[in-house]
Amino acid sequence: MRRVRYHEYGGPEVLKVEEVDIPTPGDGQVLVRAEAIGANFVDTKFRRGPSAGTVFQRPLPGSPTGDVVGTVEAVGPGVDPAVVGRRVAALVDPDAFADFAVADAAWLAEVPAGVDEGSASMLSSAAPVALRVLRAGQLAAGQTVLVHAAAGAIGHLAVQLARLEGAGTVIATAGSAEKLAFARQLGADVAIDYTQEDWAEQVREAAPGGVDLVLDSIGGEMPVHSLELLAPFGRVVVYGVASGSLGAVPVRYLVQLRSVTGFSLLAWREAAPKQAADEVAELAELFASGRLKTTVHTRLPLTEAATAHRILEAREQLGRVLLIP
Repeated sequence: MRRVRYHEYGGPEVLKVEEVDIPTPGDGQVLVRAEAIGANFVDTKFRRGPSAGTVFQRPLPGSPTGDVVGTVEAVGPGVDPAVVGRRVAALVDPDAFADFAVADAAWLAEVPAGVDEGSASMLSSAAPVALRVLRAGQLAAGQTVLVHAAAGAIGHLAVQLARLEGAGTVIATAGSAEKLAFARQLGADVAIDYTQEDWAEQVREAAPGGVDLVLDSIGGEMPVHSLELLAPFGRVVVYGVASGSLGAVPVRYLVQLRSVTGFSLLAWREAAPKQAADEVAELAELFASGRLKTTVHTRLPLTEAATAHRILEAREQLGRVLLIP
């Protein structure tokens, strides 16, 4: 079978297709024949290699993570053989960019009939993150939500889910006119270009009473800027560090009845496994009913993994970038 790895750090060109044997699932694992693979932005950072001050540290050889959609072909010890033949989605790490992938059986998301591969690819990580960060931020009906990176794989779902969760006003930030129009199409009331120097002032104009909840996947100084925009009792939920660094949060903001919390999908699954599984089932129903939709920016052959990373790295995508084995 084919898989994609890199044996040196660098640009997208270091991603190489290799011919290897089909892996064997171990204890608690399944073997999935891949139908589609959702590429993740974080891997472009790992692929560039470690550098001072960043959180992106992985040894060589490296392999991209991915949200794999496919059919269970075989199971390892301790896994119910009844799952063989089922269409599932799974967050795979390592070796997600491959014709076959090994995944943990405990967190397989069963894909409902009629759900396309783009939406299916969201069930393993992106959609659960988008929903949980809204709930971790204790969104209440009628409140104002600010979604940063609103055109990305997680962000474009968060805009829709904020509306489904009862948000009164949804403000989206993105970095181009095309992405801003995309966010509005998804249901954002206001879309603001964060590359403009006065973007924060534009948020204040859109929410003169302050923002109740900010969803931040950027990190760096963005959480501090977001804290400045909060209403009393407002919350910032940090769930990513696309900037590569974690900035310091001055205590003076916290004593002004503002708060910051962090979120990790893996930590959430460990801390509240039943609730995490229930939310995946809830999201599957939303996709199946058409109330939640995924936009696929492009579908590329597995051999064009480097192109997928170029698109992600350039922040060109609207929604999901898929590889098709």
